[in-house]
Amino acid sequence: MEPKPSAPPRRAGRRPLAQYLGGTAARRSRMVLAVWLVLLAGAAVTAPGLLLRTAAPAVRVDGSSSLAGARLLERGFPRLGTEQTLLVFASPVLAVADPAYQRGLQAATAAVSAQPGVGGVQLLPPVPGQDGRRLYALVGLNGDQRARQEALPSLRAAARRAAHEASGSRLDVHVVGEGAMLAEAKRADLADLRRAELVAVPVAFLALLVGLSAVGAAATVLLTAGTVMVTALGALGAASLLGAEVDTFMLAVAATVGMGLGLDYALLILLRYRQARTAGRDRHEAVDVAMGTAGRTAAWCALAIVLTAGALLVVRTPMIRGMVAAVTVAAVVAAAAAVTLLPAALVTADRWLDRGRPRWPGARARARRVTPRHEGRHRGVSACDGDDLGGWGRWARHLMRHPVAYTLACAAVLAAAAAPVTGLRLGVDLDRASIARTDLGRGLAYMEADGVSSALAVVLPHPAGGPPVDSWGLLSALRADPSVAFAAPLDNGRDLTVVIAVARTPIDDPASAELAERITREYAPATLPPGGRVLVTGPNAILADLVEESTAQLGTVIALVLGCSLLFLLVSFRSVLLPIKAVVMNVLAVTAAFGLLTLATRLVPGLVGHQVNTLIPLLAFTLVFGLSIDYEMFLIHRISEHYRHGGDNTAAVVHGLRHTARPITVAAAVMVAVFAALLTAHRHELAQLGLAVATAITLDATVIRLALVPALMRILGGRNWWLPGPLARLLPAPGDGVPSPASRPAAETPAVR
Repeated sequence: MEPKPSAPPRRAGRRPLAQYLGGTAARRSRMVLAVWLVLLAGAAVTAPGLLLRTAAPAVRVDGSSSLAGARLLERGFPRLGTEQTLLVFASPVLAVADPAYQRGLQAATAAVSAQPGVGGVQLLPPVPGQDGRRLYALVGLNGDQRARQEALPSLRAAARRAAHEASGSRLDVHVVGEGAMLAEAKRADLADLRRAELVAVPVAFLALLVGLSAVGAAATVLLTAGTVMVTALGALGAASLLGAEVDTFMLAVAATVGMGLGLDYALLILLRYRQARTAGRDRHEAVDVAMGTAGRTAAWCALAIVLTAGALLVVRTPMIRGMVAAVTVAAVVAAAAAVTLLPAALVTADRWLDRGRPRWPGARARARRVTPRHEGRHRGVSACDGDDLGGWGRWARHLMRHPVAYTLACAAVLAAAAAPVTGLRLGVDLDRASIARTDLGRGLAYMEADGVSSALAVVLPHPAGGPPVDSWGLLSALRADPSVAFAAPLDNGRDLTVVIAVARTPIDDPASAELAERITREYAPATLPPGGRVLVTGPNAILADLVEESTAQLGTVIALVLGCSLLFLLVSFRSVLLPIKAVVMNVLAVTAAFGLLTLATRLVPGLVGHQVNTLIPLLAFTLVFGLSIDYEMFLIHRISEHYRHGGDNTAAVVHGLRHTARPITVAAAVMVAVFAALLTAHRHELAQLGLAVATAITLDATVIRLALVPALMRILGGRNWWLPGPLARLLPAPGDGVPSPASRPAAETPAVR
């Protein structure tokens, strides 16, 4: 049995927290593994209930006029409710005037009126061009979003049962509205998430097996990542039990990010652990080395992801803020697993890490060439764990001899990929292909064919007890608008006048958002008495507010992410130029990814849609920035370690690239597999998010980290590590006790041999 290592000679106060936690977890591995097993068991208990408690993503904007109008409408017109849903009555054989049709219509409306949460049902008059076998009714639903969605299945079932019984099964009823769309989104999200997991797990395992050359090591990394994902979902489940709102998009983000970060951190720490074992260290010493380097960097990377995701809190949409919570939970759990669970697992499963080595062609000969003879009992470590004196070493030295040429070539590749971004089209797409065979899809198709695509309400509050608002001018303007099929006024006799309008244009057509904008900025000021409030609500207005909010806050989010990243990397790297370079590289990766996503909307619209969802730039930008910082920190910290000891910038770049090229490539391949699995999703926004993030990571880990960044560092030389004196005194010193690069002379080797 190996003796446990003695305490390190450095002062406890200088010991990085990740290294201290990792060493403690390794020494108390049984207790740590037992704690994580308890967490897994708890997550497994909450998982079934979580799926039932999960709501569809809330797309409304907090503080928006559409939300304020919906609340006024619910209070002043309970019959119209918080949400206005349409019942679509359609028969393949009966005309509206047929007695059987009328019996089914009356039975269905009576059944719906009796449902809990229904304020009232109002038949809409036929509009010109409407099919003679179809009618529409407006249903007012009260309650919050969860209550409305929970009421929809029973409402739909009651309406269809009553219509079938009264009409002899010749009249059908469909439900179309905000709640129905969100309920369908919930169902699709859960199905897409399960499908993506079935694809991502085997592909990730294959990538790990190729990169680690051992089933035992690949299984250890995959099990760690799976634990992170399940525990993160369990944390969301516990939050939902305490009353927090958890939606399906949060589940998708937590599962994807948790799996990706778990794989990333576990892989890079395991590789550093195996390198230490190859060098002859025992298990606990190897854990200490791995956690003092890769483990410490993983903890910093998790913090960076939380900070970049936090920039999204300025967006006043519950869906976006829920994503921030999901990313934060996933990052915290991934960091906790990296510094506690993984060290305990490594010392426990040490003898199994190199079991099940695949017989790759030539692998045994390569292993004999690179495996040190003094590795002791821990034999069979793959070539990627030692100094790769072959391909990556030759590439690094070649790159150092031609830095300018490769800088220009990489810049040209990124510019070509980013060029299509000038044609980027943002919007909201209902993704009709994915809902065509659903009750919602059939009802929506009937509505759009008849020019009765959606309903909106113009809410006009007035003093209590006063006369109704004079809305005849507004009605005339709406009825003259070619995009309006029907308009009618209502007043509650107390303090609220409402104008109901039915739009001909589809809900996700930009013309529908323009109609809501025309009402508030053109029709209302010109036709209504001055001084009154005008609030437009309904699906059209809700989506218009969502697009406006996400577009307006995009610049703020980008500025916050860039600023936080610069400050974070300045503290981490103790350099001025390296953070600036890192931020510029990340911007290039994101821009190139969106250029390719724009190209995909033109070439493969069936896969990703015809336009990019308005929320995707916000989500993908923050995710890519947070994830890209991972690879930047692993590369630069490895270069920095060597430079602080030797002071030779070029030699340090060669050393860092040679030792991190394979780990970064494997880690990126695994991360790409996780996000690319979202391309199997039926919903276009999930596929777009997966394509954007997977593409950005691919470019970041290949063109940028393996070529452009090292080439630029070779060109900049010792200036990479420049830090003004006041900042050097202000920032904390490196934790390893070695003088900062900024405090050393800017030595530089003139040529690489």
